[in-house]
Amino acid sequence: QVQVVESGGGLVQAGGSLRLSCAASGRTFSTPLMAWFRRTPVKEREFVASIVGGTTYYADSVKGRFTISRDNAKNTGYLQMNSLKPNDTAVYYCAAAPRVSDARSPSTYSYWGQGTQVTVSS
Repeated sequence: QVQVVESGGGLVQAGGSLRLSCAASGRTFSTPLMAWFRRTPVKEREFVASIVGGTTYYADSVKGRFTISRDNAKNTGYLQMNSLKPNDTAVYYCAAAPRVSDARSPSTYSYWGQGTQVTVSS
């Protein structure tokens, strides 16, 4: 079993930056795939970014602004968010998967955090 806890959300002005953290505990070696999703008023679970090994994928809406990374020694993942926009406002979730499959599909992931709120004001 793997437990995932996000932190780092908050309120920021448009153009600002935030870094989200995702702390994993338990059988973390069994989760090679990690991702961030977000929930907005119009989308229940929108893919943001994923990482497996040294390979990363990003949604078009965040490409060039967000960076996903992972520190396996600390069992922690990160999402650096720059040039934030009001439509980035969402609850951000960290997710981990025991198998490398469709990284953009929420159904791939077995372990989810409780979410952290990010609010970007205009």
